[in-house]
Amino acid sequence: MALPLPGQAAESLMKSFAARATVAGALIVLVAATMDGAAQDPQSPSKPAFSGSILFANYCATCHGERATGDGPLAANLRKQPANLTLLARRNAGVFSREMVARIIDGRKPLAGHGGGDMPAWGDAFARSVESPENISGKINALVTYLETLQQK
Repeated sequence: MALPLPGQAAESLMKSFAARATVAGALIVLVAATMDGAAQDPQSPSKPAFSGSILFANYCATCHGERATGDGPLAANLRKQPANLTLLARRNAGVFSREMVARIIDGRKPLAGHGGGDMPAWGDAFARSVESPENISGKINALVTYLETLQQK
């Protein structure tokens, strides 16, 4: 077995470094994904702030679609077409009811397909995890705020 030449040693070292950097990057992505949209609120270091867009992508977009228009990749497989969530205010005389939307998301206001066999009630799903009540409320509020920003005028 021949010893590597200086050029080959440098190339081997670079390949090893690239492989380790790839693994490190994958671990960072994995850790970020497991945080479920949590970010530290600089105003209150003990309370996490949640990103509604990340939570939506993690929990809602599969059915409601990336743009919340009801056309997610699983939509065609459901018994009931997912709602176009950009029209909630328009369908409610131009008013976005934060309370109503929160009640739908957390399961206190049951809807056909939401909280049933197709759609989980997220308040119940979050409660079954190791989440604190504050985190559950924070996630639901972040989702409601995000949906409010998506409303069509």
